[in-house]
Amino acid sequence: MIPTVVWGTGNVGRAAIRAVAAHPALDLMAVLVSNPAKAGRDAGELSGLGRPLGVAATDDVDAVLRARPRAVVYAASGDVRPDGAIVDVARALRAGAVVVTPSLYGMYDPTGAPEEIRDVLAEAAEAGGGALFVSGVDPGWANDVLPLLVSGLGSEIDVLRCQEIFDYSTYDQEEAVRDLIGMGHPLDHQPLMLAEGIPTMIWGGQLRMMARALGAALDGIDETLERRPLEETVRTATMGEFRAGTQGAVRLEVRGMVAGEPRIVVEHITRIHPSCAPDWPTPPDGGAGAHRVIVEGRPRIEVTVEATDEGENRAAGGNATAAGRLLNAIDWLAEAGPGLYDALDVPLRPAAGRLGKR
Repeated sequence: MIPTVVWGTGNVGRAAIRAVAAHPALDLMAVLVSNPAKAGRDAGELSGLGRPLGVAATDDVDAVLRARPRAVVYAASGDVRPDGAIVDVARALRAGAVVVTPSLYGMYDPTGAPEEIRDVLAEAAEAGGGALFVSGVDPGWANDVLPLLVSGLGSEIDVLRCQEIFDYSTYDQEEAVRDLIGMGHPLDHQPLMLAEGIPTMIWGGQLRMMARALGAALDGIDETLERRPLEETVRTATMGEFRAGTQGAVRLEVRGMVAGEPRIVVEHITRIHPSCAPDWPTPPDGGAGAHRVIVEGRPRIEVTVEATDEGENRAAGGNATAAGRLLNAIDWLAEAGPGLYDALDVPLRPAAGRLGKR
């Protein structure tokens, strides 16, 4: 059994605790929290598992890392505190842990990562004997292993397109939805996630990885962006009111260019209410969210993934698949040795030993 720590109990952290509890090779050693009110509470309660796990959450990072966990699932936010997340992950690597996380956008593709980030983490891994794998859902399996798998079913490929289509009123992180993405703000407000260059920082690594796997040379990455206002004021069940005239939908593309043409595309279509931008693509079943891969070529191939969790919530389902991708890589990484790994290195394997088990 691999002693494993889950660091953070937000959207991904809750799913990670449940995934550790289900994994036959992992043993939940500790749960780290930043909110003192959560310290002392059982991990099963914090994760919504429905049963106690006998592990009390703690905010004592030093004590947990001194105990030398073999693996750390780093699920604390890196959106608004990227420097803090890098420091935390480096500490865990120096403690000798395998670290899996969705929180370091710059490290999804280590070969193309900024040197000042990559060098710090590579040195920490070498010094402590740790290993790092950064992945998730989007960015993550929805725009690396899944599209590459599907591409192998075709004979000719014109465009490989990865879409996330979501109603973000279902997402349990109001600050990110309103302030980072800009929902409910005037259209002249500049949200951080939509600022020029930020989408490429987040998804550019995915494009570079897919291009490497496909044997293609990107001659550049560009971005497109369209924002739509709400035509009427709407009230959501989870986030309250969004006023008419404010941002209600966003459509962006991050495009890998080959010989001047967009050939590998990550596209996001995000709404706060289904009434906004109804002419844009929607999930095939009309639901609240889906991830889709489209291979434009011969044959044309389309694959849609819809995941649900925590009361049939599709945003929670997506977070659970992110946790699954990361947790299921831990035992492979523990055998692989120290270093920085990406999605082309780490195989997506069957969930051995878990069929029909709770």
